[in-house]
Amino acid sequence: MTEKLNPVAKELLKIVANSSSRLTPCALEKTLCQKFRFEKKQISDVIKKLIAQNELTYTYEYGCTFIERSFNRPVRVSKYVVLKPPGYYYQSKSEDVVVQIKSGASFGDGHHPTTRLAIRGIEYVLKEFKLDHSEPYSMVLDIGTGTGILVLTAVCLGIDKGVGIDIDPCARSEAKENILINGLEDRIEISDQYLETIDQSFYLVTANLRSPTLKKICSCVRKTVILSGFIALSGIRSHELADIVKTYSRKNFETLWREKELDWAGVVLKKL
Repeated sequence: MTEKLNPVAKELLKIVANSSSRLTPCALEKTLCQKFRFEKKQISDVIKKLIAQNELTYTYEYGCTFIERSFNRPVRVSKYVVLKPPGYYYQSKSEDVVVQIKSGASFGDGHHPTTRLAIRGIEYVLKEFKLDHSEPYSMVLDIGTGTGILVLTAVCLGIDKGVGIDIDPCARSEAKENILINGLEDRIEISDQYLETIDQSFYLVTANLRSPTLKKICSCVRKTVILSGFIALSGIRSHELADIVKTYSRKNFETLWREKELDWAGVVLKKL
């Protein structure tokens, strides 16, 4: 029976990873019982095993139990970037970029597709284009930094220095802790500045924010990016992407990369 359950486990993980909404244990059991014609207890045993292996985790909201991918372990989220909670061992490969993130109350631990899309956009910029390490060209600005995951990723991928801004004191505290965990306190600054007051220029600007906010800050974003610099945007529903691209193209941004995961989209644009 163990051999027969292997494809069940793979299918279960695939269903959870590709689901646009959170799934309850009952919904998973029903789907897999229909597909493999196993008894519910057999499917339940597979779920329990995957949870014990830290592949899946239970989450709770409003009295309901859901099963989601676990990020309480090292997880590869792009070709090069691996997210790892502090204290977990990971045998990295030569080209791996390991970013340590301690989950907290703030957004940004890799669990949500928008974070992963933003990371892939940052990776695209820093791997596809030659970086000039003369100031201020090797700086990144992360708008609404949350846990600090995006500014950390950019610096770990090669940006010299970074600034993360967030008006939430809890987010700033957690971002600073994550920066200390990664040993990058001399290269990353966390600030409560508003975007409108930023007077520095940046090679890369990142923002994982909802579409109405991304449209609202378009003009300010343009002012902070150097000529031929880049922006990596996420937090965009798939059906909103065309409108975001249109808004930024009006400010002389060229779309270079776009990717979708589930019902979300990320985009990289270059300032012309």
